[in-house]
Amino acid sequence: MRSTASGRSTPRGFWAVWTAVALDLLGFGIIIPILPLYAAEFGADPPTIGLLLAAYSLAQLVFAPVWGRLSDRVGRKPVLVVTLVGSAVGSLVLALAGSVVILFVGRIVDGVSGASVAVARAVVADTADEAARPRLMGLLGAAFGVGFVLGPALGGLAGLFGQRVPFLIAAVIAAGNAVVTWRRLPETRSRTPAMVPTGLRAFREVGDGVAPLIVLSFVAVAAFSLFESTFALLAAERLALTTPAVSGIFALVGLVLVATQAGLVGPMSRRFSELALVGIGLGLDVGGFLAVAMGTSWLGLGLGVVLLAVGQGLATPAISSVIAGRAPTGRAGAVLGIHQSAGGLARVVGPVVGGVLYAVGAAMPYFTAAFATLGALVALPRAVLRPELRPLPPDR
Repeated sequence: MRSTASGRSTPRGFWAVWTAVALDLLGFGIIIPILPLYAAEFGADPPTIGLLLAAYSLAQLVFAPVWGRLSDRVGRKPVLVVTLVGSAVGSLVLALAGSVVILFVGRIVDGVSGASVAVARAVVADTADEAARPRLMGLLGAAFGVGFVLGPALGGLAGLFGQRVPFLIAAVIAAGNAVVTWRRLPETRSRTPAMVPTGLRAFREVGDGVAPLIVLSFVAVAAFSLFESTFALLAAERLALTTPAVSGIFALVGLVLVATQAGLVGPMSRRFSELALVGIGLGLDVGGFLAVAMGTSWLGLGLGVVLLAVGQGLATPAISSVIAGRAPTGRAGAVLGIHQSAGGLARVVGPVVGGVLYAVGAAMPYFTAAFATLGALVALPRAVLRPELRPLPPDR
C-alpha cells in the first residue's frame, strides 16, 4: 500500500522507520568511539584497528544489496527486523570477546546485518514524492545524528562501569529495536514489485544517471571514515584526551548533524538544488579535514569537527534523495542497497588507509581526505551535472 507524502506532510510509517534507524545508530554510536581503544587493550596496533573497523563495512558491502533486493521481494518490515536481531548478536559477541579474532567475528556479524539505512531510505522512496523527499531524507539523516549524540555519551558513561558494558547495552538496544519495529512499522513495499536483477547485473544496471552519484558518495564516505577511524588516536596523542572526552567530541558531531539535517536541509532544499547542496557539503568537508590536520588545540580540532559535521549533514541526504528519485518503481530497495554497499566499500577502504597513513604521520589521513574530497568537488560538474543524470528506465 503506497501512501504518498507531499509538501510538508509525513507519510504513514515514516516515524516508525525513523525510530528504528535512530536506535540502530544509537548502538553504532556507542561502539565506534570506544572500539579502537577497546581493541588496543587486546594488543591491536593501528593497522589492525583499521582492519577491524573495515571488517564491518566489508560485510555490509557484500550483504547490503542482498538485503535491498530481498526487501523489494518480501517487504521492508521483515528484512529490517531480521537485520536488527543480527546487530544484537554482533554486539553481544563484541561484549564477550576474549581476543582480537573474536572482535573480528562480532564486527562481521554486525556488518552482515547492517541494512537498516538502505531499507529506511527505500521506505521514503516508497511513500514520498519529489517535493517531500529531500526534507524526509534530511529528517532520516537526523536520526544518524541522534544516534551519534546519545550513543557516544551513553558509551562513555557506560564505559566507566567496565569495558564490556557499552557493548552489552548496544546489544540490548538492538534487540529491543527489533521488537518495537515489528510492532509499529507498517509495510510500504508495493504489493506487485518488479523483477530485480541479481549479482553483477544489478551493479551494471544502476545506470549512467545514478552511477556518478554512487561514486561521489563513495569518496565522501571513505574520506569521512578516515576521520572516524583515527580521530580517537589523534585526540589522545595531541590533547591527551581520554575515552569519555573522545566520546563527547563524537557526541558533538551528532548534535551538529541533527541540527543540520533537521533544521537546515529542508529550508535550503527550497532555495538550492539537491546537487548544489552536495557541492556545499563537500566544500565544508574539505575545510574540516584541513582544520583537523593542522589543529593542535581544542579550538582547531573543534572547528574541524563542526565543519565536517555540517558538510556531511548537507551532502549525505542530498545524494540519497537524488538516488532515491531515480530508482524505478519496484527497485528502490535494490538501488539503495547498492548505494549502501558502496558506502560499505568506502568504510572498508577508509579505515584501512587511515590506519596505514596514521602510522606514517598523525595528520596524513586528514590531508589525504581533504585532497580526495576536493577532487570529488572539482569533478562534480563533469561527473554529475550532465544530461545523462536521468531516472533509471523501468523494468520491462
